Amino acid sequence: MRIVTSIGALSRIEFRSNCFVSHHSAHRAISLGCVVDSKRSVLRMSTESNSDSHPSAKNVLGGPLELCSKSPLTGWYRDGFCNTDQNDSGQHCVCAMVTSEFLEFTKSRGNDLSTPNPYFPGLKPGDRWCLCSARWLEAAKAGRAPIPILEATHENALKVIPLELLLEHANVSA
Repeated sequence: MRIVTSIGALSRIEFRSNCFVSHHSAHRAISLGCVVDSKRSVLRMSTESNSDSHPSAKNVLGGPLELCSKSPLTGWYRDGFCNTDQNDSGQHCVCAMVTSEFLEFTKSRGNDLSTPNPYFPGLKPGDRWCLCSARWLEAAKAGRAPIPILEATHENALKVIPLELLLEHANVSA
């Protein structure tokens, strides 16, 4: 189901089966989104602005969490940041530039990130995406980890992945 309407200063809002997305207003780009469970209960809701850093979240280096990607739009909240909450069982905390090797690896594990569908653009090598911490670690152990973008990787990734391993794959010295 898709409904398009106007609300206040927002130019257009599209309601789809699982989320709603606004388009640019005259002064500011704003997006709203939600994810619902099978009972249609809202699990998470997000807002997006034009900012390139997240004011309250920290990255693995201790600084403010920076934007991972707006194209394709990534993140648990689909706001471009690898932020997370208690409902994110996969802990989508690692911002990485995906490679063909990683895309093949994750597809072989049952998570096809390269094939587009109506709700997902499909990734190609060079795209940045918020990955599950455990999947990134699994790929690292198999020698197929994509390059982590440390400034955009949420500090919660360190609960699963040692900082030294992230630094090694980012080609940065500790």
